[in-house]
Amino acid sequence: MSDQPSSGGLPIGRGLAGRCPRCGEGHLFQGFLSLRACCEKCGLDYSFADSGDGPAVFVILIGGFIVVFTAMVTEIVYQPPYWVHAALWLPLIIIVTIAPLRLIKGLMIALQYHHKAAPGQLVKKSDP
Repeated sequence: MSDQPSSGGLPIGRGLAGRCPRCGEGHLFQGFLSLRACCEKCGLDYSFADSGDGPAVFVILIGGFIVVFTAMVTEIVYQPPYWVHAALWLPLIIIVTIAPLRLIKGLMIALQYHHKAAPGQLVKKSDP
């Protein structure tokens, strides 16, 4: 198979959909966040994919801003008791951290494939 992407959508859309970054048809994930070994449609080996802690960092920063900002506004405007804060913000923390984690991980892997990102090397693998 060629390494050229097919017309199955842009890398951003493929990553957000959890699809293969090359063909856009195969699934990227086996479980919630576990990657498959390869694409079941085009056979792309997913061993190149290493998103590391990037998705978690983005989710923590974005989700943390959302929760802290809304909690501060609520405190300033309404001054509710502490149990109301716990009832409001604990579920919101779970929602804004777990829900986008898979989306952002898929996006980062698709962009890594699209831009041919790889760990730094002193000698290219194709060189003798």
